[in-house]
Amino acid sequence: MKKETVLILFGGVSNEYEVSLRSAASVIENLDRERFDPLLVGVTRDGRWLLCRGCDPQAVEEDRWQQNAVPAVLSPDRSAGGLLVLGEEGCRHIPVDVVFPVMHGQNCEDGALQGLLTLANLPFVGCGVTSSALTFDKVYTHIVAERIGVPMARWELVCAEEDLQAACQRVGSAIGFPCFVKPVNSGSSVGCSRADDPAGLLAALAVAFREDRRVLVEELVVAQEVECAVCGNLDPQAPTTGEIVTADGFYDYDTKYKTDTARLYIPANIPPESDRRVRELAVRIFRALECRGLSRVDFFVRKDGSVLFNEINTLPGFTSISMYPKMMVASGLSYCALITRLIELAREEHEAKKERNR
Repeated sequence: MKKETVLILFGGVSNEYEVSLRSAASVIENLDRERFDPLLVGVTRDGRWLLCRGCDPQAVEEDRWQQNAVPAVLSPDRSAGGLLVLGEEGCRHIPVDVVFPVMHGQNCEDGALQGLLTLANLPFVGCGVTSSALTFDKVYTHIVAERIGVPMARWELVCAEEDLQAACQRVGSAIGFPCFVKPVNSGSSVGCSRADDPAGLLAALAVAFREDRRVLVEELVVAQEVECAVCGNLDPQAPTTGEIVTADGFYDYDTKYKTDTARLYIPANIPPESDRRVRELAVRIFRALECRGLSRVDFFVRKDGSVLFNEINTLPGFTSISMYPKMMVASGLSYCALITRLIELAREEHEAKKERNR
């Protein structure tokens, strides 16, 4: 059987560049080499696309992948059908069968990259343009979730151009303190912080505005943080849940990707009815937002067992300590089989699109 060429994209002009490198290294290590030939293309912090020579996951993780790499671009011209490698003697074409974008954050999972891959007419792992854009924007995600009756914490939108003193008063009246502050378009807890009073809210807004001019402020929910892995296309499955317990109650960037100090429970330590509710809501949200392939959907579960939707991540971390692959492995798939399944789902969705467009 002829091997398929899988273009693994990583890096990117994003505040989650380092997370992408760690995720990509794990995917490279666990790709089934009997079925797939990896083709590695990294995007530098300043936006240059480079084809790596070799497939060394450690070089990727340690950000040494640029050594001996050569310029390459993914053409939006459908007739190109793959990667164009740029050299002194002109362009060399490398055909690509499927793309696995192991990228996080702005310009990577917000619909921008998905638009390029759609124009190029290449199968790719994950959601399409519209669902990627909707799910990356926390406010639009909240609007859709509210429309389909999914419960969530009270929230307010604050924009950088507002009178921030007035905005703090509005938040205090509508939500109260303490509250939690998040950039609308960011991930991996970058720019997120807690505010205990109006002065703290002003400081938290300043931090969040470094990432985005729109900020989501939510009531602080005292609850267990529970995540749910969803996998599939039109018939998605949510096989299990996971719970994260941290020393200070905040699952921040360093805890997620660097220190590995959080305690993880799979399945989550919640009542059976709450577990069923989390998995049911995760699938409902996945479908409502037209997601494809994979998503990690995050919830709060209160002491009384009630469930509140938090957020959805359509290209979740794939590092060795990331929750999405851990949950899928706990549900019965090996890491290698999970990657293969996601590639199969990408091809399935691509073929379905071709049928719909005939």
